[in-house]
Amino acid sequence: MNAVPVISFEFFPPKTADGMEKLRNARTQLAAFAPQFFSVTFGAGGSTRDRTFETVVDIQQAGFEGAPHLSCISADKAEIRDLLAQYQAQGIKRLVALRGDIPSGEVSSGDFRYANELVEFIRAETGDWFKIEVAAYPEFHPESSSPGADIQHFKHKVEAGADAAITQYFYNADAYFRFMDQSRKLGIDIPIVPGIMPIYNFTQLARFSSVCGAEIPRWLRLRLQDYGDDLASLRAFGAEVVRTLCEQLLAGGAPGLHFYTLNQAGTITSILEQLDLQQR
Repeated sequence: MNAVPVISFEFFPPKTADGMEKLRNARTQLAAFAPQFFSVTFGAGGSTRDRTFETVVDIQQAGFEGAPHLSCISADKAEIRDLLAQYQAQGIKRLVALRGDIPSGEVSSGDFRYANELVEFIRAETGDWFKIEVAAYPEFHPESSSPGADIQHFKHKVEAGADAAITQYFYNADAYFRFMDQSRKLGIDIPIVPGIMPIYNFTQLARFSSVCGAEIPRWLRLRLQDYGDDLASLRAFGAEVVRTLCEQLLAGGAPGLHFYTLNQAGTITSILEQLDLQQR
């Protein structure tokens, strides 16, 4: 296991004042694990642009490192240039650069087709100001034509100037380790941090997974379905599954863990305490 695994957490920008208070409470609890950063998602087509900005600035002003997601689909270069300047003015030094989901009914992709083009643009506009995180897909991007094409797309993002990567979530550690082996064979040597999705309820997880292409192994799917409406038992079982996965990943050399929090802290806190990662 790594001596000091890097921990980070992802939030989504809340829509209401109550939602922001809930996020701040979760952030306070998760701060006990000395996260490297808190990232904030960016809606399809920039639909949460202002709320993402406000949430990241709130994190930054509270004394933590905020990392806004920045997706480029349907955006033009002037929009991205303006947003980069706003983040620089706030002293924000880290970005998660993504292509992003195509909004429903969207026809034009804007000035960018792929995430590597966004990374290139950020580097051309801002040099080394930002540490750039990109996405990686151990179980392959749902739009990828083949596993070989998928890993090449990832390599293009690295060559464009990415500093590190965060994976899509998964529940099969072997998928991550195979992806790492393939990446290293291609000369990719940036840190690749596994993304971890806690299990809160089966319906929600199945919906997320159908969209992003993450596999729910058959044994896990059937066990989760078997709990039915017994959410307490399902979450206890899910926490055990995720904790075991984290142990396997860290023991196998993963540089850290990135948690998709869904703006909740309780389950993640329990998992990290059992991994003995509190107050590092």
